[in-house]
Amino acid sequence: MRFLHTMLRVGDLQRSIDFYTSVMGMTLIRQSDNPSNHYSLAFLGYASNPEQAELELTYNYGVDHYDHGTAYGHVAVQVPDAKEACDRIRGAGGKVTRDAGPVKGGTTVIAFVEDPDGYKIELIQR
Repeated sequence: MRFLHTMLRVGDLQRSIDFYTSVMGMTLIRQSDNPSNHYSLAFLGYASNPEQAELELTYNYGVDHYDHGTAYGHVAVQVPDAKEACDRIRGAGGKVTRDAGPVKGGTTVIAFVEDPDGYKIELIQR
């Protein structure tokens, strides 16, 4: 078995593509539209399968927001320097919700940012 992708439902596909490419530095790998079933997809990542898992963004026509519920946590991204990543993300218009610092009870440096739909992204310094 191999991990392929994580899917997030988004309220504005282009806004989310812009965030993940311009702010998070991902590449748009492929995009498709399915008008007969009322949805569009975009796959993004730092590399494509099979090298790395991808992020699938799904836009369902006419739905501009979703409730995340209490089960969703976050998507994690490895970065070489969490403070520098926060500074770059802020500079590109992104929202940092937790500045870089050690995880509670440990020494690993993490930070959190939020995408336009309110999904949390953890930056893990490695």
